[in-house]
Amino acid sequence: MSLFLLNLLLALAWVALTGQFTPTNLVAGFVLSHLLLWLTQRTGEPAPYFVKARQVVSFALFFLWQMIKANVHVAARVLSPRFRMHPGVIAIPLEVQTDAEITLLANLITLTPGTLSIDVSADRKVLYVHTMDLGNDPDEYRELIKQGFERRVREVLR
Repeated sequence: MSLFLLNLLLALAWVALTGQFTPTNLVAGFVLSHLLLWLTQRTGEPAPYFVKARQVVSFALFFLWQMIKANVHVAARVLSPRFRMHPGVIAIPLEVQTDAEITLLANLITLTPGTLSIDVSADRKVLYVHTMDLGNDPDEYRELIKQGFERRVREVLR
């Protein structure tokens, strides 16, 4: 956590020194200070802060890509002259355990067009998701959620 605070302080110093108090300049200062801190490490293996930062950036890019794919898929299904959707509710067994992990996973699924998190079982072991196009293989869809969103949520929050 101290490296994050140092990174933030260096970014604020960058903003103060350049005299441009804009969000873009703050992000640029944050990225530059992150790079500077990474280059000045003393040990051979990266500090946990740098590993976690890489995981968060990877997760954000993954989610952005999933959003783009889902938007294109939904648009294609809606604009199609024939009704070819196969809506359904699927039960996804959960490996995430904490309230934060379950909430983040459910919200990410709901934010993705064409899907909606409906409920979590009382024992918090199963998440029920409605999808507008389940397809012919529910196991494939279940695996997509587990290996995509759930695996990355666990990676970032643990």
